[in-house]
Amino acid sequence: MTPSPMDVTQVAAVDAAHAARMLDAVRSARLAGGPAPVAPRPVIERSWERMLRGGVDPDHDFRAGLLSREEVERRRETSPLRHVLPVLREGLLSAVDVAQHIMVVADDEGRVLWREGSPRVLRKADELGFELGADWREDVVGTNGIGTPAVIRRPVQVFAAEHFVRSHTGWTCAGAPITDPRDGRLLGVVDVSGPLETMHPATLAWVGAVAGLAEARLRELRLRSLERLRAVAAPVLARIGGRALVVDRDGWTAAVAGMPYTERIALPKSMAAGPLSLPSLGPCAVEPLADGWLLRAAEEPAPWGATRIVLDLRQPRRWSVGVLGGVGSWTHELSPRHAELLYLLAVHRRGRSAAGLAEDMFGDPARTVTVRAELSRVRRYLGTLLAHRPYRFSEDTEVDVLLPDAPHDLLPHSTAPAVTERRRAAAARG
Repeated sequence: MTPSPMDVTQVAAVDAAHAARMLDAVRSARLAGGPAPVAPRPVIERSWERMLRGGVDPDHDFRAGLLSREEVERRRETSPLRHVLPVLREGLLSAVDVAQHIMVVADDEGRVLWREGSPRVLRKADELGFELGADWREDVVGTNGIGTPAVIRRPVQVFAAEHFVRSHTGWTCAGAPITDPRDGRLLGVVDVSGPLETMHPATLAWVGAVAGLAEARLRELRLRSLERLRAVAAPVLARIGGRALVVDRDGWTAAVAGMPYTERIALPKSMAAGPLSLPSLGPCAVEPLADGWLLRAAEEPAPWGATRIVLDLRQPRRWSVGVLGGVGSWTHELSPRHAELLYLLAVHRRGRSAAGLAEDMFGDPARTVTVRAELSRVRRYLGTLLAHRPYRFSEDTEVDVLLPDAPHDLLPHSTAPAVTERRRAAAARG
């Protein structure tokens, strides 16, 4: 009979040190492949399985390079989370210092952008590499209160030896994802961390509730911003003829004239005034307007011809996708995850289901939520050039993939089973 999982929400009622010792025995047994005295919680066990598949070392922590202070500041200035810092501070900081904890806010790539709270605990966090600019993704540092909530998209508490990496087992962390209320896109994670003996079972619910307040504040700010833009757009659209629409900086529509309403337009990462071709609009003229853009569609849309997509994977950590066609072209720099996904879609031109891509990426066809969320972000810049059901590049596009000269330089960071297999096959062909 399988022993019941140990519920850390009940450890406040028992000796925390005893609970930590029990979890350490569970962790040791599972890593050794033997029977555990009790089963780990399902959310923790699934995370450990991901770590074992990904090759994370449980006995030695790995620290990716810190971002420079300048890059941290740049990310702070562009992160939507900067708008909800007052909500997070009001909801969490009053208690974390008393409880000998710290509040940590990371962006959607797991990079620590803000840390506040107990000075003593901040110093201890430095010893673990839990610093500003540090990379705390789950596949880099193991099961933790930032990386794990980002993967499963729900609040998680990681107590003591539930951390996969041994050096982190003296800590307890409770983290909750913060998502864009408009499209569910992950914006980052807020986490409360501290020594294991200060853990309280209510911490997880507390952090999750504050993250929910932050999302509500974001929703309010987005609606206000769109209303302000709509007030500016109305008289402008009334004066001009033809088909036009006004969108905010992220492509959300504030107002339209002479054409059906579209909730959102996929915009290139680098927008500028002048002529442009967009997959959903065709040739158009772009003009800045308040906190958004006025897009004036050509009266007689010109035939598109073939659109060419160039996926450039030649330079490590400088991957990009370029779109050439119509009257304009643009290039978008890719994150490691998006580079993997677009490479797999380029390999499978007939398309892949969400389950198929989850198998390719994680060796787990059940990870469809993660795949769909990431592809939703890809569609923000590729628009209708990326079709779905199944996911694929649209049929009227030409796709070129530029590969590195050496096979082992193909997405060298990637542990995705389908990518590692193609690296091996390419190396075997010489």
